[in-house]
Amino acid sequence: MSSENETLDRGALEGLQLQKLQEILALVLKQNPFYQQKLRAAGIHQPEDVQTLADYRRLPFTTKAELSADQDAHRPYGTNLTFPLEHFIRIHQTSGTTGKPLRWLDTEESWDWFARCWESVYRGAGVTAEDRLFFAFSFGPFIGFWTAHEGARTIGAMSISGGAMSSIQRLQAIEDYQATVLVCTPTYALHLAEVAEAEGIDIAGSSIRTTIHAGEPGASLPGTKGRIEQAWDARCYDHVGATEVGAWGFECHVREGMHLNEGEFICEVIDPDSDEFAAEGELVITNLGRVGMPVIRYRTGDRVKLQTEPCACGRTFFRLEGGVIGRLDDAMIIRGVNVYPSSIENVVRGFPEVTEFAVDIYQRHAMDDMEIRMEVNGGEPGSIAEAVAKEVRHVLGIRTYVQTVPNNTLPRFELKARRFTDHR
Repeated sequence: MSSENETLDRGALEGLQLQKLQEILALVLKQNPFYQQKLRAAGIHQPEDVQTLADYRRLPFTTKAELSADQDAHRPYGTNLTFPLEHFIRIHQTSGTTGKPLRWLDTEESWDWFARCWESVYRGAGVTAEDRLFFAFSFGPFIGFWTAHEGARTIGAMSISGGAMSSIQRLQAIEDYQATVLVCTPTYALHLAEVAEAEGIDIAGSSIRTTIHAGEPGASLPGTKGRIEQAWDARCYDHVGATEVGAWGFECHVREGMHLNEGEFICEVIDPDSDEFAAEGELVITNLGRVGMPVIRYRTGDRVKLQTEPCACGRTFFRLEGGVIGRLDDAMIIRGVNVYPSSIENVVRGFPEVTEFAVDIYQRHAMDDMEIRMEVNGGEPGSIAEAVAKEVRHVLGIRTYVQTVPNNTLPRFELKARRFTDHR
């Protein structure tokens, strides 16, 4: 199930992208102080200066550091505003996991656009108006699930809020309302499974047939995806987005890579050192429907690997192999090896006995040491710890010390998990 834009040939798709970009530039060049300065300095004075994708690549990059500095200098919202404040109806902020939180505003039009982006997420996962969606999160300033909730309205599906509920209450609500789709972080889906087991609740036999995840990369990792699907007996789909960018990626039913939503975004992959095109590197995005507070050629900091081959689902949108590999600034060099947290998670989640884990990196006697603490449910904990250490050595090429800890002693997370601590 896909929209007309999702199956356009590349020429028509690029034409659509450039048309939408020019419509944004027409307003931004007149009314947005932040981008007026940046674009004019790059020689862009009118929308017609960008006629091709080659012209587009003349546009300057935008970085999160720039946006943060602008908001610091012009409190509280910065100068990246195309309209007066009274035109905006929503305010959210980034999680702050990679620095100071950014505040982001939406107009009525851009809020509708964000919801349409989530419509692509739902179509990819086969969600229809017949579904009942349960949102297992608290409705705080994080934008992700607010827009997911709004997107459900665009497809006519029923939304069920799990805000201000305990995990047990949420599990009960899923049963009471016969919810068919669970929307939450992958970490929280596994935590709900853990609570369900402790309470004797059969979630594998529940009405949930689909789970959709955001907030962290786990649902694209085979180990984590497999654990979620086994626990819930449901098909697990990943989604990727960012507060300042929008919902830019989704999985289709084929689930062989993350589709870039190229009908609503222009996406590039560049070498983060040379800034030249690369098959694997940093993802750069321009959103094409958020005129009030846009991002143009925004360096996301996400490391990705581009797939350009056609997808069996019929969509012509390019894909990312394995979703987001990791954050460029999250990469850890351990004894000369470049390691992403997602790589460690994929190994650990391959052991069904491990219910939760935490990773610490230390420097001792001029050497890097990695330690993994795990809660183990079932099996022989000592043997599981040895097997995990062996598999980490085999997959990542580094030694690690693995220890088991008592159950329910490691933290649980409803939104983005923070399992990795570098003490060096």
